[in-house]
Amino acid sequence: MSEFLELEAQDGIRMAWNVIPGTKQDAANCVVPVSAIYTPLKPNPAIPILPYGPLRCRMCRSILNPFSIVDYVAKIWVCPFCFQRNHFPQHYSSISESNLPAELFPQYTTVEYMSTTETGPVVPPVFLFVVDTCMIEEEIGYLKSALAQAIELLPDQSLVGFVTFGTYVQVHELGFGKAKPTTGVIAGSKDGLSAESIARFLLPASECEFVLNSIIEELQKDPWPVSADQRSSRCTGSALSVAASLLGVCVPGSGARIMAFIGGPSTEGPGSIVAKSLSEAIRSHKDLDKGSTPLYNKAVKFYEEISKQLVHQGHVLDLFACALDQVGVAEMKIAVERTGGIVVLAESFGHSVFKESLQRIFQSSENDLGLSFNGIFEVNCSKDVKIQGIIGPCTSLEKKSPLSSDTVVGQGSTSAWKMCGLDRKTSICLVFDIAKKDETDAIGQSTSNQFYFQFLTYYQHHEGQMRLRATTLSRRWVAGSGGVQELIAGFDQEAAAAVMARLVSFKMEAEVDFDPIRWLDRALISLCSKFGDYQKESPSSFSLSPRLSIFPQFMFNLRRSQFVQVFNNSPDETAYFRMMLNRENVANAVVMIQPSLISYSFQSGPEPVLLDVTAIAADRILLLDSYFTIVIFHGITIAQWRKAGYQDQGHEAFAQLLQAPREEADTTIKERFPVPRLVVCDQYGSQARFLLAKLNPSVTYNSDNPPPPGGDVIFTDDQGTTAFPCNSIGYHIVASG
Repeated sequence: MSEFLELEAQDGIRMAWNVIPGTKQDAANCVVPVSAIYTPLKPNPAIPILPYGPLRCRMCRSILNPFSIVDYVAKIWVCPFCFQRNHFPQHYSSISESNLPAELFPQYTTVEYMSTTETGPVVPPVFLFVVDTCMIEEEIGYLKSALAQAIELLPDQSLVGFVTFGTYVQVHELGFGKAKPTTGVIAGSKDGLSAESIARFLLPASECEFVLNSIIEELQKDPWPVSADQRSSRCTGSALSVAASLLGVCVPGSGARIMAFIGGPSTEGPGSIVAKSLSEAIRSHKDLDKGSTPLYNKAVKFYEEISKQLVHQGHVLDLFACALDQVGVAEMKIAVERTGGIVVLAESFGHSVFKESLQRIFQSSENDLGLSFNGIFEVNCSKDVKIQGIIGPCTSLEKKSPLSSDTVVGQGSTSAWKMCGLDRKTSICLVFDIAKKDETDAIGQSTSNQFYFQFLTYYQHHEGQMRLRATTLSRRWVAGSGGVQELIAGFDQEAAAAVMARLVSFKMEAEVDFDPIRWLDRALISLCSKFGDYQKESPSSFSLSPRLSIFPQFMFNLRRSQFVQVFNNSPDETAYFRMMLNRENVANAVVMIQPSLISYSFQSGPEPVLLDVTAIAADRILLLDSYFTIVIFHGITIAQWRKAGYQDQGHEAFAQLLQAPREEADTTIKERFPVPRLVVCDQYGSQARFLLAKLNPSVTYNSDNPPPPGGDVIFTDDQGTTAFPCNSIGYHIVASG
């Protein structure tokens, strides 16, 4: 596993198969597709920043890289993708084996180009705040406080605009020195408004800070009267449409973000998700399954049109949804995800999840997001590899090429994608297709046993200039039954679990009557039957290589996760969880699938323990990290000592024991975005449910063996892992084989 982490640190990429099945049939037999999770802007101080433009192949347009074959005498390089011979330009005339440009150094498989002659002038980022005013005064007060802090953190050169909405939409003209609602039509030429007109709506943060703070201070609840049996008249869709059009005429093609702060469901105009009458409930998963949600499809179609407009303009939609009720995240998901937007879901604008996440966006620190804009992502690969698509925050540019597979997954039928918004943590999942039909064909077509991949990311850096990051990598392929052990040696089970999670989430949304549990079980059984060792008619003999041994646990927890089990979650929550899964790297995705559990006790230092109910003990503190929630769980004895105040009575060891998990939790919270919810609870307390819901139910209310003294039970009829990974899979494989 360590070698995979080293490759990720260098190039920001994790592949499920690091030795690739060489033929189409071999790839199908491997069940988990040939795939990669790539973080285009992963920070790495070792990546060289080159102050000149890239040298491209004149045939396939790939970039000169360490895998190119170079003839130093003839000054020619051979492209590893299409084998085209290319002459070096004049400014490469001094190249030799002892005088290499950075892009040919073997260790520089990822380089970044920053050429001012090609990228043009520095462009300031644009932030357009769209604020909901249909909330109670307390919530508006929380939001005003958070916005005032965010305004102070904005870069001075950035352009800022402000829109509020309730029953009506108000565009605040900052250029007049006071707030004025616009009631007319915003008109402009095809190339955008004049500088004077733009200054009415968008001003540099340093010039309009006073006016903006005045507007925020004067924000009040929407004055439109609402009867007791009605919901507020909230025109969210209209406000976002106005914001998108405003940016389209003011700053078309420039990096801009619409930051929408929403405190309830849309009930007015396009994009409405529920009627005004409180007698009508907001749609649930059961309603969506039955098709009894007439407003849902209309709203999704509306936001799909908004997403197309924003993608065409190169702009991003960020969503901050803070309410006890649903606000329409499920409908807006398509616009947020396709533009690469940020989403934060919380119960209130006063909750730390929202307040700290908003500050984190603009704060400059070692853990800042490094927001970038206007990205275009392109893929080049060997001719025997095609790309099915990308699952993640991007939109297909419909650039059909020979690299495009006939099978489409996610955003496919293209070799180029638009990434309007991306940051240092944005990750995308690429799914590939092996085009070679059989082993003899594979040997005949290729002169080596290497597949090459090149990922190109053009983007507007958070400092304003345009850059190009190029990552080139090589992976060996094997064909036939003789390569099974090599495939196992190159299998990254964590990356495979993250890929399968994205795939099953995508299929649940895209395919009608899709059964995710059955699909995951069949995939796991097929994978284990190919790579497992067993004797016929002996289920107990089944075993897996250490390279695959944890994968069944990942699948067990994925089956139980919020991505697959939508019961007890609203459509908004499910959409939020899946959006976060689709933009996070492998390590974070694995924590979402299988939370980590660390034990703290007097008997030993902090140590990982099994995600099982047997981990609970009276004299132990447990720290659960499920990505969205961090739980500090005190055993009953620890809780009683804490309530008695022993930590303040000179018991230093106990005080340190209480402090250790809190420090670890604080460290995790500082590194993560959105900021996770912190829950501190005691055994048998009401909030202990946050821990119990994630644990393997090896001891339940009807178990034959009672828990040890100080332990706990889970009231469920679910099967635990004791029945799932070994006995059950072994039985099915042996019975079918």
